[in-house]
Amino acid sequence: MAHSFRLSMGALAVAAITFGPVQAEAGVPFLPHQALYELSLVKSRGSSPVNSARGRILYNFSGSACNGYTSEFRQVSELDLGEGKVTLSDLRSTAWEDGAGKSYRFKIDSRMNDQASGPVDGIAERTGDHITVKLKQPEAKTFTLDGATVFPTEQIQRIIAAAREGKSLLELSVYDGSDNGEKVYNTLTVIGARVPAEKTIAKPDASTASDEMKAMTRWPVTVSYYDRDAKRAEGEQTPVYAMSFELYENGVSRSLVLDYNDFVIAGALDKFDVKEAKDGKPCGN
Repeated sequence: MAHSFRLSMGALAVAAITFGPVQAEAGVPFLPHQALYELSLVKSRGSSPVNSARGRILYNFSGSACNGYTSEFRQVSELDLGEGKVTLSDLRSTAWEDGAGKSYRFKIDSRMNDQASGPVDGIAERTGDHITVKLKQPEAKTFTLDGATVFPTEQIQRIIAAAREGKSLLELSVYDGSDNGEKVYNTLTVIGARVPAEKTIAKPDASTASDEMKAMTRWPVTVSYYDRDAKRAEGEQTPVYAMSFELYENGVSRSLVLDYNDFVIAGALDKFDVKEAKDGKPCGN
């Protein structure tokens, strides 16, 4: 999406970008938390260069495997395109995902230069070998997706599981309700070597200063998002965008880099607060 920010709702979220925490295989629990990322321009490419960029991502996560996971995401950003042209964007989303990845509810609102785009509101349910999506907005519509498609939280869960197994590549189709609520992305995740908790951190931030995080293993991860429905030209398909970040074993992400092809944005974790876990229904009931 030219000259605007976008993240997958599960990965932060980021998205994206969102970066929804997930239960790791070895029993490391999800960490309910709030994170604030400060955005800045790393570099600009192409014929329409971005002169500067600034913004913030505020991400709230809570929940459990038994009660499902809730994420709230807001990204406000400003791009200076030169010659007095400035693009302001404001993206807000809320989502809830069942702990077993069987159900996903989402609401997304966005504004560009104070002009609201149509909100997206819907629910996706996994049944047997397919997923049924029921949209309320932008228009009432029901359609099905291949059952191999995953929701954002399960996407991160599988990345953590693959990292623990020492795998370096992971391919998944992901549905997050973004765009008009009908988009499915093919993703390729590249997982780097495990970073031990005791390793010196070159650029400390609010997460590395947290007592909750100091004993946590992490992995460098890059996730590239491809439009599943785009026609493949000769040669290699170019991703719509890519996200790089360090993913902790409890699901927290730091050191973001968001590549939108014509410009690259860094997201530094400025504030990080651990939230008190709320009791819910016990597992098995």
